[in-house]
Amino acid sequence: MTRIKRGYIARKRRTKSRDFTSSFRGAHSKLTRTISQQKIKALVSAHRDRDRKKRDFRSLWISRINAIIGQKKQKIYYIYSKLIYNMSKRQLLLNRKIVAQIAILKGNCLFMIANEIIKKKNSPETELREGGRIEEICIIK
Repeated sequence: MTRIKRGYIARKRRTKSRDFTSSFRGAHSKLTRTISQQKIKALVSAHRDRDRKKRDFRSLWISRINAIIGQKKQKIYYIYSKLIYNMSKRQLLLNRKIVAQIAILKGNCLFMIANEIIKKKNSPETELREGGRIEEICIIK
């Protein structure tokens, strides 16, 4: 029986894997079995770290907002959670990324937004909407 030589398909598949792992060190870029293991490990890590990156950025934004708020305690909310709660309660739809950018680039703008929230919170109309006592509103007017 004559010897059958393998086709180019298997070599093509291995070359594709080698191209993916060409920047890895040592046997991780040279041996076929190790290449396939390292390729799987790299893809798993990439998938896991995409979620971790989102988590890290969210915590970064929160810490930036908290740092700016903590600088001027007498003027504004000095607790991050109260600020975010009141922003959502007043239906001010700004996400943490935007609020952090406002806080860093224009800190006074963040204080103006917070002061508007405080003013709306203390207005008689909001007390009536939130189920406040009518007698108090009549006295104010």
